[in-house]
Amino acid sequence: MAGGATVVPPVNQSVIHHAGVQRYASLRQLYISEQKMSRPPKSLTVKLVGALVAVSAVLPLSAQASLPRRPRLVVGIVINGLDIDKVYQLREHLTSGGFNRLLDKGVTFTNISYGSPLDDAAATAVLMTGAAPAVNGIAAREVYDTSSRTARPVLLDTSTIGNFTDETFSPKSLRVSTLADELRIDTSGLGMVHAVSPDATTSIIMAGHAGNSACWITDKTGKWASSTYYTELPTSIQQLNHLRPLAARLDTIRWSPTLPDGAYSELPSHKKIYSFNHTFSSSEADRFARYKLSAPVNSEVTTVSLDFLKMLNMGKREPVDMLEVNYTVQPYTYSRQADTRVELLDSYMRLDRDLARLFATIDSQGPGLDKTLIWVAGTPATNASQSDEERWRIPGGEFSPERAVSLLKVNLMSLYGNGDWVTGYYNNQIYLNRELIQQRGKDLNEIRRESADFLRRMSGVTYAVTIDQAIAANESADSPFPPARNIDIDTAGDVIISVAPGWEIVQNANSQINRTVERGKASSSAAFIMCPDIDARVIDTPVDARVIAPTVARLLRIRSPNGARLSPVRL
Repeated sequence: MAGGATVVPPVNQSVIHHAGVQRYASLRQLYISEQKMSRPPKSLTVKLVGALVAVSAVLPLSAQASLPRRPRLVVGIVINGLDIDKVYQLREHLTSGGFNRLLDKGVTFTNISYGSPLDDAAATAVLMTGAAPAVNGIAAREVYDTSSRTARPVLLDTSTIGNFTDETFSPKSLRVSTLADELRIDTSGLGMVHAVSPDATTSIIMAGHAGNSACWITDKTGKWASSTYYTELPTSIQQLNHLRPLAARLDTIRWSPTLPDGAYSELPSHKKIYSFNHTFSSSEADRFARYKLSAPVNSEVTTVSLDFLKMLNMGKREPVDMLEVNYTVQPYTYSRQADTRVELLDSYMRLDRDLARLFATIDSQGPGLDKTLIWVAGTPATNASQSDEERWRIPGGEFSPERAVSLLKVNLMSLYGNGDWVTGYYNNQIYLNRELIQQRGKDLNEIRRESADFLRRMSGVTYAVTIDQAIAANESADSPFPPARNIDIDTAGDVIISVAPGWEIVQNANSQINRTVERGKASSSAAFIMCPDIDARVIDTPVDARVIAPTVARLLRIRSPNGARLSPVRL
């Protein structure tokens, strides 16, 4: 070779590894023998220790420490409204293959904290990105559009076209990468990622920017739908919509208690006698929307997910595949009764059977549970849609955002002259007309303070602060406002209000669904991680929800999402 370079033959790494292990063992035995001598030569000891360190440095990691095997399939499950106490309460009634399998075989996190209440979409974004809304850009399922003065989906993208729907969504508003994205990058696009959810926003967040497909149920037709942003929608969706459409089956679906009357523990006797019976008749225009929030929808999600698993042979190829599934056990807001405890407990019973069916099929027709990593995480429970009966005399009232905006407009006109100073209200936030304020040369911060001071004196309002004050506020446990990390400054309003506990926020006086009852609650849920070679245990200490993504990424040997800044839990 030119220049007299020496040609180095290829190195057989397995031979080096074998020889290295043998040399390591020989040197270690020699070192132990030397230690047994009454007066060991110091120089020999130093040489042996140095040799041991050198050999250890070149050995593969598997020779030095036992780490979990990399799975062939990853199943990520997000359960809306998951409460670990309900799982423990019903444990004797649950199957051995669902929640009990997770409790017996996996790591249980009993307290996953989100910092402040988030809706299902925002909480899912935290789980998938390892970043808070201030970083990932998803503070809620819907955001207020000041130009149209209405709420719009946070993932709205009119540049896309819907498959089996007229909805136009994409993940472009998601500012960071997700677990799904990092897996796709790690496998050079060979690993598949498919997401299944009743809800469009949640499904797209789970699939991320680089996923193969995201599918959901439409409110209008009940069809399984997707977006043209994703180009690899499995053909089983088309077959399901044509051969077994949900619209043709929904009339036959009835939601009634799974257990016999009186079997649900810790319920008053009248709730055991007078239970519930929900149907989804074709005569009701909102039947698909109601079905998507009910317990029976979880069975439909499971069936579609298993169709993907079997048809695509997920987990049976060399690259790691990912299946993302979304379930719900949120309180059923379409119930005619304020007390929906029986429906809630029944939701857990039914979901347990769906989980058992999912896990059993992975084990028998998929790669096997011994080659699968399953992570399950819940989102915080939502508030009820109905207030307690008047006979209980619980303090409360009705807070009308429309009336609050009208009164605030009058107050600001008295201070700054005629003008439409307030754009609107959405999700406990007041949006000022910033364009008018700029045109009139007024101080935005001053008008924000005036508005907060005025709103604070309204009946039913506990606190009102400007957006700047909310961001600067300390994250105390008693604070009614979200911590700064859970506020997306690009979509936030100018004034944030906190409605008093027990008060009903009435968005539409003629609709029971557009009502929520304010109630203080913890912004936490639970999580499970079940992975080969990881022992079962329970972690009761509070764990930030942002660590779920880095923890799963570490088990997969991939990078954490690029917005994740917290260290993983080392299981």
